[in-house]
Amino acid sequence: MSSKQNQVDTEQSEALEQEQQAAEASQAEQQETVQPDAAYVAELEQKLAAAESSAKTEKDSALRAVAEMENIRRRAAQDVEKAQKFALEKFVGELLPVIDSLERAIEHTSDESDAFKAVHEGVELTLKSLLSAVEKFGVEQIDPKGQPFDPNKHQAMSMVESDEVAPNAVLAVMMKGYELNGRVLRPAMVMVAKGPAIDTQA
Repeated sequence: MSSKQNQVDTEQSEALEQEQQAAEASQAEQQETVQPDAAYVAELEQKLAAAESSAKTEKDSALRAVAEMENIRRRAAQDVEKAQKFALEKFVGELLPVIDSLERAIEHTSDESDAFKAVHEGVELTLKSLLSAVEKFGVEQIDPKGQPFDPNKHQAMSMVESDEVAPNAVLAVMMKGYELNGRVLRPAMVMVAKGPAIDTQA
């Protein structure tokens, strides 16, 4: 009886020991499955860093491409606008001598003389019509008599002492200037006033 009891106890003890070993082995397997080795984790982190770097590079490239396309679009729009505004520049430049000739003809004919009155009026009307036509396309006269001298729009041909206008003002216009949509086609040829000379022998 005692011998059988010992055998049962031994068998139970062995069974419990086997179960415990099986449980420990299962737990070890689970730990290996849940906790991968350090080398694998390092490899994954390296791949993640490379992917993030590549994504940042691609994003920067895309942003640069968008910015470049916007710059190209803006430049193209500006070129079209300039082409529309200044397409007539050469043509108007060819008309300026004609306008000058008409103005000189008016200056050298008199509307008081019966012989030249009709001619004077006809030339004057022609000049007004021509100026009105070119004004519709953005052409404006630069006639700065009495205005301050502007080197961007006026070309000084001489300086004369005068007390009629302030110093550095336009005293007379020898030839009118013209601009097209704000761009100077030809500066006005002007005579500029300067203050009277100071007498140092007082």
